[in-house]
Amino acid sequence: MPRILPGETDIYAITDSRLSLGRPLEEVASALLGAGVRILQYREKCFKGGEMLEECRLLRRLTKEAGACFIVNDHIDIAMLVKADGVHVGQEDLPVPEVRSLVGPDVIIGLSTHEPEQALAARGLGADYLGVGPIFATQTKEDVVAPVGFDYLDWVAANIDLPFVAIGGIKTHNIGDVARHGAHCCCLVSELVGAPDIAASVRAVREAMAEGLRG
Repeated sequence: MPRILPGETDIYAITDSRLSLGRPLEEVASALLGAGVRILQYREKCFKGGEMLEECRLLRRLTKEAGACFIVNDHIDIAMLVKADGVHVGQEDLPVPEVRSLVGPDVIIGLSTHEPEQALAARGLGADYLGVGPIFATQTKEDVVAPVGFDYLDWVAANIDLPFVAIGGIKTHNIGDVARHGAHCCCLVSELVGAPDIAASVRAVREAMAEGLRG
């Protein structure tokens, strides 16, 4: 299985059918993977379990063919059924040690964090990487915590040795600033899946991020 972690690649994409301009998941995912996205997370909050399972089977096939890493958000059972490369959980989801007991030692576990105490605890819990954010305000996720801004990102970059991905409201116009504050991998949702030309958006994001890292 592709064990690709944030920092080993620059873009971490998340699916969202509400933002995909009515295009089917296969079209959106194929465009992302074809543009070189190497981590793809499935996140759908309003679908029934059976529909999510079928979509994850599709994404497992596409990501495997592309040599990309496939992460499932929240749904540990679906991740296990489709043999996903990893799962991503939040602070109020199943605790990481319990997730680890279910998925075994080889599956990647990502953990969302919003403050230093959560980041410090993550390694001991068994997380493989951190989500750091939301950096900016975001409309793509309900019940989201307040933006953490650059202060928390700066702190993680200086103090935490786990791989991490910056997330939350990141767009082409601000990703350079996020990169300058220490993020070598950034998560985007609407900027990618909602783009009329997904491949062009991936290129623009990648160029803006690389410029930020240089600066």
